[in-house]
Amino acid sequence: MIIPEDRWLLPEGIEEILPPAAGRLEGLRRQLLDLYESWGYELIIPPLIEFLESLTGAGDDLELQTFKLTDQLSGRMMGVRADMTPQAARIDAHRIKRHGPVRLCYMGTVLRTRADGFGGSRSPYQAGVELYGHRGYESDLEVLMLMLETLRTAGIGEVHLDLGHVAVFRELVSQAGLNTEQESTLFEALQRKALPEIQQHLAEWPLMAPCREWLQTLATLNGGPETLDEAEARLAMCSSGVREALMMLRRLVGALRQQWPNLPIHVDLAELRGYHYHTGILFSAYTPGQGVAVAQGGRYDEIGQVFGRARPATGFSADLATLLWLGASAEVTAAGIYAPPVGDAGLEEQVARLRRQGKRVIRALSGADMEPHALGCDRELVQQAGQWMVIPLPNSANHTGI
Repeated sequence: MIIPEDRWLLPEGIEEILPPAAGRLEGLRRQLLDLYESWGYELIIPPLIEFLESLTGAGDDLELQTFKLTDQLSGRMMGVRADMTPQAARIDAHRIKRHGPVRLCYMGTVLRTRADGFGGSRSPYQAGVELYGHRGYESDLEVLMLMLETLRTAGIGEVHLDLGHVAVFRELVSQAGLNTEQESTLFEALQRKALPEIQQHLAEWPLMAPCREWLQTLATLNGGPETLDEAEARLAMCSSGVREALMMLRRLVGALRQQWPNLPIHVDLAELRGYHYHTGILFSAYTPGQGVAVAQGGRYDEIGQVFGRARPATGFSADLATLLWLGASAEVTAAGIYAPPVGDAGLEEQVARLRRQGKRVIRALSGADMEPHALGCDRELVQQAGQWMVIPLPNSANHTGI
């Protein structure tokens, strides 16, 4: 039973954004949409809910994160979106239907059954981009660079970039001939960097000596970009797929060094976030003091296969509210002009003119006792010599006119 005093409480992990933060978030949203448009990305607005199979076709993890309900019209199961990436893939596959590359961006609230981390949000404001229809280095680099530009636009100061490639582990598993259970066991141990446990499992399984050594080495291949030198030496006799993945990482690091020479880069070949979902490059951005990534993405080719149209794809996403909280975006609420209540035609014409110029005009309300400064006003509209003029309010720091 809910007592009246608790009716205002929100569920755990569900937030609301109040002034002035809501105004700052909207300002950041507009900046990012302008940024994405300047790179050629088209805005889509997917529905909040749709049939469950469309939302969860990307994997089991997403299905666990999705709130489910029954459609009273069709009787089918529906879901509230937990991630807009599958929706973008469906739109690319069945609504846009272009043969060449398609660049899409989106922003909106998603809802998840559980937060990603302790104290995290279950209703992040997701912003992201997706690039469909191109399989190669250039599209991965473009999306990665746009993620970094997003963080810079949001005012995120120090950024650390983590790079990985799921094909390295996948190719080694295939070359070693591991079964599904062994692959899952090794995967879990690698995520925890549990080297003794990894060594024990590999010793118990009937593997060829080189494959055992390669898989054991994988847990230690993390560090700066020089890690790629060590990886190429230790994994030189592996399949061509491993060598191609390492070469892709090296090319990305080289390009990043040209554009972002001071960017700290960390390479981790055992980083397998979204392993059953991603197919190639993985990247995550971190900032000091935060235990989870502030933006992340990677390649996930063939995501559209569940919609009948497999396409190469790469993209990234971030929580706009997190970027707002961590960033140094400027206050967007302008100081206001305090105007009298509805009056003569001259007053109404001046108020309308000021608002058309983008000025913030707040009207006084009869009987409402509110100080103009409390409303964020530093000027007022007064009549002088028959003309309506904007003048500074007393004790206002801003004494500039219109």
